[in-house]
Amino acid sequence: MSPPAIDARTAHAAGVERLLESYRAVPPTASVRLAKPTSNLFRSRAKPNARGLETSGLTGVIAVDPQARTADVGGMCTYEDLVAATLPHGLAPLVVPQLKTITLGGAVTGLGIESTSFRNGLPHESVLEMDILTGAGEVVTASPIEHEDLYRAFPNSYGTLGYAVRLRIELEPVEPFVALRHLRFHALTDLVAAMDRIIATGAVDGDRVDYLDGVVFSADESYLCVGTQTAASGPVSDYTGQQIYYRSIQHDDGIKHDRLTIHDYLWRWDTDWFWCSEAFGAQRPRIRRLWPRTLRRSSFYSKLMRYEQRFHIGDRIERLGGRPPRERVVQDVEVPIERCAEFLDWFLANVSIEPIWLCPLRLRGDGWPLYPMRPRQTYVNVGFWSTVPVGSIEGETNRLIERKVSELHGHKSLYSDSYYSPEEFGELYGGETYRTVKKRYDPDSRLLDLYAKAVQRR
Repeated sequence: MSPPAIDARTAHAAGVERLLESYRAVPPTASVRLAKPTSNLFRSRAKPNARGLETSGLTGVIAVDPQARTADVGGMCTYEDLVAATLPHGLAPLVVPQLKTITLGGAVTGLGIESTSFRNGLPHESVLEMDILTGAGEVVTASPIEHEDLYRAFPNSYGTLGYAVRLRIELEPVEPFVALRHLRFHALTDLVAAMDRIIATGAVDGDRVDYLDGVVFSADESYLCVGTQTAASGPVSDYTGQQIYYRSIQHDDGIKHDRLTIHDYLWRWDTDWFWCSEAFGAQRPRIRRLWPRTLRRSSFYSKLMRYEQRFHIGDRIERLGGRPPRERVVQDVEVPIERCAEFLDWFLANVSIEPIWLCPLRLRGDGWPLYPMRPRQTYVNVGFWSTVPVGSIEGETNRLIERKVSELHGHKSLYSDSYYSPEEFGELYGGETYRTVKKRYDPDSRLLDLYAKAVQRR
């Protein structure tokens, strides 16, 4: 184990005790919630009626074991901090979600994804065991052999079955650099077919593929971004300054090559929050030169967005221009790869949002009850994050997307606005399995119900 482990374990144990003390201080009639300094949720929530749980002692890396290729981390540890601890050992988590302030507990209870997901699945699949604070106020260790029902129901439960206090996860070896090839496509069917071949073979043009995602700019301009780890030194690009990563992949035809350090590859999307920094003017050269580099990151943009939502600044600007208010459409959905081109065609024809992010995934093992996808089935995560003019009913565009995704036998992540009926929601997100586990580990309903949290925004 790494030398600081003893001190880190002591600090973590003290943090767990403070967490339990704060739990016991919450009145029995109040809902239990975390007090989090950051959040990557994009749905509004009701104001809490009690002080949140104390989590400041759960933010650290407890230990990295280079021989076993595992890491023990606090549930509130960010991937930014974890990666900083593992890369010196030539190791990284099997899936590193795109944004630096996503926490491990958040990625497991709320799902996460990235360009290794076509071979490594989702973050919760690399969890070996978790300590979870349940609604009953107990910390239990959940694993495939201990409290297995909670272990399997925890992913996509969004804190309604408990909170991850500690996680032990698998790590994998990584090389210092990533060689990139950006493949241009003029038809979405060609892109999806190429993606399917790469996933089936694990290679392109005979070279191993370690990372795979894509971007759709329009029906006739789309790209697969193929990454291969390498130890060979050489020049690398830097997209933390004036250059913008997603713009760098665009070209007229064929293949464009690039290189990044493994660190900069893992965080390539964070500097500009994919492409959403454009909404704040951060991609305009004059503004970008003045924008402090330390504030050119997703966590700062999300703070600005929450400020905008609180005071409805965007709607006020639209009203001054004589335009209707905007509906927020910030979503990630998974559709089977054989229906991916169909969904993209429909989306481009019905929703005026671009670019669109693509990230293929295959589960490593069996399915998970609260987000049931078929094992050995390739899905494509489709991410789109913007606004559209409001329709005749609340959430009109989001509702259209929900119906289309269900029609194509896909699923939608719950980190943003949802509009399902209770019956639809139960069929899609765990139903009786969820209710059984909820009753066992939160018998007095101290934690919110998943439907109340995800759809009713409580």
